[in-house]
Amino acid sequence: MTNILFAAGPDRWAVYEAPLRAALDGFGLDYVLSCEAAPKTVDYIVYAPDSEVRDFTPYTRLKAVLNLWAGVERITGNETLTVPLARMVDEEGLTQGMVEYVTGHVLRHHLGMDRYILNPDHRWDPVVPPLASERPVTVLGLGTLGTACAGALAGLGFPVSGWSRTPRELEGITCHHGPDGLKKALAGAEILVLLLPDTPATRDLMNRETLALLPRGACIVNPGRGPLIDDAALVEALDAGQVGHATLDVFRKEPLPQDHPFWSHPGVTITPHVAADTRVPSASRVIAENIRRGEAGEPLLHLVDRAAGY
Repeated sequence: MTNILFAAGPDRWAVYEAPLRAALDGFGLDYVLSCEAAPKTVDYIVYAPDSEVRDFTPYTRLKAVLNLWAGVERITGNETLTVPLARMVDEEGLTQGMVEYVTGHVLRHHLGMDRYILNPDHRWDPVVPPLASERPVTVLGLGTLGTACAGALAGLGFPVSGWSRTPRELEGITCHHGPDGLKKALAGAEILVLLLPDTPATRDLMNRETLALLPRGACIVNPGRGPLIDDAALVEALDAGQVGHATLDVFRKEPLPQDHPFWSHPGVTITPHVAADTRVPSASRVIAENIRRGEAGEPLLHLVDRAAGY
């Protein structure tokens, strides 16, 4: 009998219990699923980083922790967690949601839609935008989400560059890596999309120096992680016209404090961390598949590289 602990809070338990049971039943697994269990009996933990479970030492039978979130920066540093950690990759829900958010806001900035949507003076000011083929876009981060978004943008006709820590090869995408590659990726980015994880190496990656590498008036879309951007440096770049507009979905502190300068800045669009979310039915199937794999002795999907932090 496989014992599964749901350690992601009572609110999530209420919405996940039935879909998880359905997904597990679909694989014919013999299991017990609950939100309370004696630690020494638990084989798998379905986990959210805001869970009350912090010390994994008592879970002596534990085989793996299966994260409900794509982001794992709040758990990778936990020294009591010594078993495999899998992050959530939900292509049916989370990935598709991110693709829709990114393409929507890239098109908004590309077409200059705010000029007409935000037009209180009723000005007749026809400005014909360039075609997508004339608007270079760069995606920083070529993991599952970044790769999907880069491919969607390339499919719309944008010339797309991507940057990652290590070399990548993607059809239709000009790929860069490393410090020199970052400079090249930023230098051509009229629209910049940030989809990197939050690690010590990526925090404040967009600072005064790197923001200055962008073409003047470039737009930024950040649905990745708040700490990727130095907030003060971004405000300075917006005020100076170096950055034309920033659409931000994630922040260092959430909810974003009411006195934060982003709220009142005319060059900032704030969305409240809604770019993409895990969809319960499809996420439940991802969790169940990994438990099936674990019980069958097969490699788990979406394992986290603890040293890299993602």
